[in-house]
Amino acid sequence: GQVGNIRHKDGFSPPTLIVKGKLGHPEAIQVKDFQFLEQAIADNGGKASTKVCIPSPTMVHFRGGRASIDVSAYPDLDVFFDDLARVYQEELDSLYKAGCRFVQLDDTNLAYLCDPDMRKAAEQERNEDLSTLPRKYAELINKAIEKRPADMKIGIHLCRGNYRSKWFASGGYEPVAEVLFKELNVDAYFLEYDDARSGDFSPLRHLPEHKVVVLGVMSSKKNTLDDKEEIIKRLHEAAKITPKGLDQLCVSHQCGFSSTAEGNELTEEEQWAKVRLSVEIAKQVWGEDISK
Repeated sequence: GQVGNIRHKDGFSPPTLIVKGKLGHPEAIQVKDFQFLEQAIADNGGKASTKVCIPSPTMVHFRGGRASIDVSAYPDLDVFFDDLARVYQEELDSLYKAGCRFVQLDDTNLAYLCDPDMRKAAEQERNEDLSTLPRKYAELINKAIEKRPADMKIGIHLCRGNYRSKWFASGGYEPVAEVLFKELNVDAYFLEYDDARSGDFSPLRHLPEHKVVVLGVMSSKKNTLDDKEEIIKRLHEAAKITPKGLDQLCVSHQCGFSSTAEGNELTEEEQWAKVRLSVEIAKQVWGEDISK
């Protein structure tokens, strides 16, 4: 099960990207992975839609801040953000031309901005202005995805850490909720809600009617099955807050079973049992046809 959290004091620090020169997109990054998965599905007679998960553009900035971006390459951070967005525009174009129609941005940083300790570190150690940073990140993401075709859907997953069943951050979504839901131009949100670290459902009141939230009320961190009735109860609680109730909600685990090469502390069979339970819950809540 959940075995605690990882902080810098435990001797573990995630790597920080450093930008030493101008950003560019000389070739597609994820297209070969997408094509491999498409072929694997076809070879096994599957008909599933393929989702490509890529890091959010905020990942290039948050952990190191201004200090991680060479001043000689980018004396003006606005130019850096413009170039970064352009790289994403070109990558999304490459994926679309390859046949991809669903991309998920994995973003730990908007979630980290909900954690009091991480907010303090961003202010005191990296001199970030937290009154403007969430909006700056929303503007960056919006620019990165603004040229996507209408039939390419974009989701964003907010993650507080998922390393060998451990987590990094805690805190409800309220500090970023209004910007997250009202200003970020994505189609779907994949939100962690598997335990008290994520806070209550009240931030969902900001959700516009045309967007969807995938509630991660199930846990990929622990090796035991979630309580089915409790999960269903929580879905109905969230539905009381969203404008269109259950029609705007989906169910999932809070994060992947193997966000890193090490994976979480559970077996493959325990994983598949969890997947089967999630399908069972979805059918009970939304009906037998969950393909929509």
